[in-house]
Amino acid sequence: MKKKTIIRKSTTAKPNGLAPLIAEVRQLIQSARHATATVVNTFQVRTNFEIGRRIVEHEQKGEKRAEYGQELLKTLSIRLTEEFGKGFSPVNLSHMRRFFLTWKERVQIFQQPTEKLASNGIHQQPAVKLVSSEIFQTLSEKLVPVEIAQQPAGQFLKPFTLSWTHYVCLLGIKNPDERSFYEIEATNEGWSVPELKRQKASCLYERLALSRDKAGVKKLAEKGQIITKPEDVLKEPLVLEFLGLDEKAGYSESDLETALINHIEKFLLELGKGFLFEARQKRFTFDEDHYFLDLVFYNRLLRCYVVIDLKLDKLTHQDLGQMQMYVNYYDRHVKLPEENATIGLLLCKEKKDAVVKLTLPTDANIHAKEYQLYLPSKELLQKKLMEWARQEESRR
Repeated sequence: MKKKTIIRKSTTAKPNGLAPLIAEVRQLIQSARHATATVVNTFQVRTNFEIGRRIVEHEQKGEKRAEYGQELLKTLSIRLTEEFGKGFSPVNLSHMRRFFLTWKERVQIFQQPTEKLASNGIHQQPAVKLVSSEIFQTLSEKLVPVEIAQQPAGQFLKPFTLSWTHYVCLLGIKNPDERSFYEIEATNEGWSVPELKRQKASCLYERLALSRDKAGVKKLAEKGQIITKPEDVLKEPLVLEFLGLDEKAGYSESDLETALINHIEKFLLELGKGFLFEARQKRFTFDEDHYFLDLVFYNRLLRCYVVIDLKLDKLTHQDLGQMQMYVNYYDRHVKLPEENATIGLLLCKEKKDAVVKLTLPTDANIHAKEYQLYLPSKELLQKKLMEWARQEESRR
């Protein structure tokens, strides 16, 4: 008698069939980790703020001498380190104290009752949107001290948008308008701590402020960099220290162009918001003559092309005339009807404003800006800002 052969279907899922499930689980885990990191980070900042508050309140009840404050931080550091480990050095406790003193006024705004906030035109919004899950509710309850957890979410989360390391970096900025600008930009642009430090070192605030009127400088502090017209994306000088080119060594325009392309990500950050790279050495022909444009970008915020020509030496009127030709070509043959006029940008080592004004018509969409291969002097830029402020006052 022949045995029957029983064929059983495999219960193992085919690899391809698992792809959608793996993708969903991966996204869930990544979202969970991001949400967890955001919650932990925000609570760390607020906890450090509250520690700073307690230190200040204790000092106000005690002696007013500086020696008392220093001894207090040392003693508190020893006790907290013994119980909780690292993170409570005298220096870090001093940061927490300064953090509270610097940001306390803003936090007080968000601690007002909801009715009072609404009457002042301030409407509370949840600052962090978490995945709807009991896991995160349980996690947040474990992470947050009871006193802090009982505060309304809007009051608790709203004032702080960055990590503790970001805020320690911002504490080094004395000018409140400048500090506010960097906090807004770091939040809006998602700057890492190294990028925030680089933008500070390159004096981004001063370079942008020098190209604005008094009202524009105030807007920088209140809203950050808002792009509505070509002048809003321009700064001077452009700082290209990341290229690694020696200021004293000889290099050609081709070397400079190649270095910019090799560091295109950093160059885009230095150019500013909304820039997209399109081409290098863009060729076009007039009457059988070939012309090559060094770099072509598109700015999605201004909805226009930005064409760049690099010059190693002092800018001449011939350079300006050539750039006018490039801009005319793009406006007449490349840009779409719904796009805005092309911006021409000449990057040079040295320029004379008088030559630029005499060569170009008043409505020309062409700008000449100097660049440098080293970080600028903050003191020099601040001196220029003071001179600019005095000139603004004298015009009134």
